Amino acid sequence: MPQSRRNDWLFTFVILGVIWGSSFLFIKLSLEFLTPAGVAFWRTALGAVFLVVIVLVRRVAMPKTLKQWVMIWISGLLMSAIPAVLFSMAQQHVSSSLASIMNAATPIFTVIAILIAFREEKPKPYVLVGLVVGLVGVAVVLAVWSGFGDNDPVAVLLLIAAVMCYGIGTPFIRKYVTPFGLPLHSAVLVQVGSSAVTLLPYYLLTGPATSGPIEFVPFAAIIALGLFGTGWAYVLFYELVEKAGS
Repeated sequence: MPQSRRNDWLFTFVILGVIWGSSFLFIKLSLEFLTPAGVAFWRTALGAVFLVVIVLVRRVAMPKTLKQWVMIWISGLLMSAIPAVLFSMAQQHVSSSLASIMNAATPIFTVIAILIAFREEKPKPYVLVGLVVGLVGVAVVLAVWSGFGDNDPVAVLLLIAAVMCYGIGTPFIRKYVTPFGLPLHSAVLVQVGSSAVTLLPYYLLTGPATSGPIEFVPFAAIIALGLFGTGWAYVLFYELVEKAGS
């Protein structure tokens, strides 16, 4: 890849890594007063509110066909709704650092998904080498030679399932959503907004609106998780997928 093109997306990649890396701390803090379903719902709902403001101010065009809405809704299930619930459930039993490290394995599952179901994108040999190195790294982090180490195995499986959703969702967006050529903000608004709508019945039916007292730091954490870790982050993510590929 030419150096100029790489530099064009590398900064976005680093910023997105910082935002999503810190999001796991925000999830842990938000769980002090919200259920896992509550964390998942509010982060997507707040992200959608953030994007509604941007779309209205900039007068960004929204998707116009049913196919566009359906494809973006599916991408929302894979990239927002399902993993948001799974990560929140897992972080009741594992540390934010482990969840963040597991999330860093997303490229591994993305390459696996490409090799199995999205072969239009052909990984380079160095990508496959990186896949092997990454798999070894994840195995070391999980201490697979002793089960899952001191970690709750069910929680670890939830983390793996969440990352698998990201691995499938990323090339799905590249193949089925990016070609629509939609404005980034409107595509992300539909993704997180439809996720919030999908999650709302689950949130209301699975427990109380809050699971503990509302204090400033946890409340600020869910705000940051929604506005930055969901709304702004997915705009950067769509931009990154468009420029650099899955």
